[in-house]
Amino acid sequence: MSIIAWLIIGGLAGWIAGNIMRGGGFGLLGNIGVGVVGAVVGGFLFSLLGLQAGGFIGSLVTAVVGAVVLLWVIAKVKKA
Repeated sequence: MSIIAWLIIGGLAGWIAGNIMRGGGFGLLGNIGVGVVGAVVGGFLFSLLGLQAGGFIGSLVTAVVGAVVLLWVIAKVKKA
């Protein structure tokens, strides 16, 4: 996948996850960062479950799920 596609999916995934978890995004660079790290986390979690997502929508769903999990873990660590 090209770097531009990674950035687009990361930005969208970060923005969606930010809206789900805290009611707003993190700015362009923050959304991309959360989304790209979320894509890695989501890919790892999906592989553990034996799931495989393909195409743009599948990659976006994987990244959003991973980003939501990432933000949830960060929120729990910050509370502790």
